[in-house]
Amino acid sequence: MEIYRPGTIALLLTVFIVLFLVAPLIAVVPISFTPTKYLSMPAGELSLRHYWTLLEDPRWRESFLLSLWIGAVSSVFATLLAAMFALGVWFLQPRIASALIGFVMLPIIVPPVVSAVTLYFFLTSLSKISGAIGYDTWPGVALAHVVMIAPFAVILIFVALSQVDRRIDMAARGMGASLRRRILSIIVPNIRFGLVSALFLTFILSWEEIGVTLFITSVQAITLPRLVWMGLRDNVDPAVAAVSVLLIVATILALGAVMIVRSRIARS
Repeated sequence: MEIYRPGTIALLLTVFIVLFLVAPLIAVVPISFTPTKYLSMPAGELSLRHYWTLLEDPRWRESFLLSLWIGAVSSVFATLLAAMFALGVWFLQPRIASALIGFVMLPIIVPPVVSAVTLYFFLTSLSKISGAIGYDTWPGVALAHVVMIAPFAVILIFVALSQVDRRIDMAARGMGASLRRRILSIIVPNIRFGLVSALFLTFILSWEEIGVTLFITSVQAITLPRLVWMGLRDNVDPAVAAVSVLLIVATILALGAVMIVRSRIARS
């Protein structure tokens, strides 16, 4: 069997496209080491002052921890809800399955501004019932993020379920296995990579969410993307470049971890 090998021109075009895409990310790295108080390329002198600012300024530390917590909570709940919905549709196969899936996909279909305004009024209404959850609270932000990211988890889990042979479930049912046993012992192990992918993707989406967050937060629940947006809008703070570099490194490490987990799951 002849193996296709790309030619020199194809390789050069690939390298050019990759460099074109990552050039803005690479440019952020030297800017983060600037000794000045504004965004600029360092002129001969490098400084870690903006990285130290991230450690010493409580605003950055608190926003980082808040985003981490909201991302973890949102991704877990979104993945659980998406798994229950997808499994329910997969098992029951209702006639209105297409309508149900379309309804769940609405946060992706409608413009983000529409979703943001809707969630704003919804959370402000919740605030009148309880101040612990609602507008400008971390539970309120987490709830809004779940609404926005759950459809992506649904898509990934449905893709995983599409690769499961229904005859396996039918055989288990014929042998007297209960629905709970079939789900936990047969279906979930076969879609575990889809669940892990959904959990990872929803965490990333919640971590970087800014459009809806701007509408539902004010001064209390300041996530990391919102603080970055404030730093660029109110004062062009070079600490934003330092944050960007750290996020790029974290993303690369996370993708590497996902690839390792994926390879181990494929082997098992």
